[in-house]
Amino acid sequence: MSGTEMTFHSKRLSDFDLLRIHKAQAQGFDLPVTAYLNHVAIVGKRAMGVVFGHVRKGPLGRFDDGHYMRTSDIICARREGRFWVLNTLNSRYVIATFQRDIGRQTLRKFLMVSSQAIQEPPSIQ
Repeated sequence: MSGTEMTFHSKRLSDFDLLRIHKAQAQGFDLPVTAYLNHVAIVGKRAMGVVFGHVRKGPLGRFDDGHYMRTSDIICARREGRFWVLNTLNSRYVIATFQRDIGRQTLRKFLMVSSQAIQEPPSIQ
C-alpha cells in the first residue's frame, strides 16, 4: 500500500438533532460560529461530540458533518439565547444537543470547576 488511509468515525444525525441545529442557526449569535455540536459531553476542559457545519472542513473529510470531534481547551462557556456556546482559543461551538444522561451534568461540572478557578484580582488601595 503506497498511501496513507485515514478513517474518521461518524454518526448519522437524527431528525431531532437536525431540528435543534436549524433552530440554533435561525437564532443567530453575537459572533461567528465555527460549528454546531451534537451529543456533547465535556471531558476535562474539552468538549466531545458530533460536528455539523464546521467552517474549516478538511479535504480528507476532517470535520465533515456527522464526524466525532474533540475541541481544544474551553476558555469560556456561556448561554446565548436558548443555546450554550463554547469558546476555545480560536473557535466558537454551539451545543445543539447534549449526550443523553450525562451531557448536561458534564457541563454543570465544568462550569462549577471553572468558576472556582476564576478568582478576582486583589484590589489595590
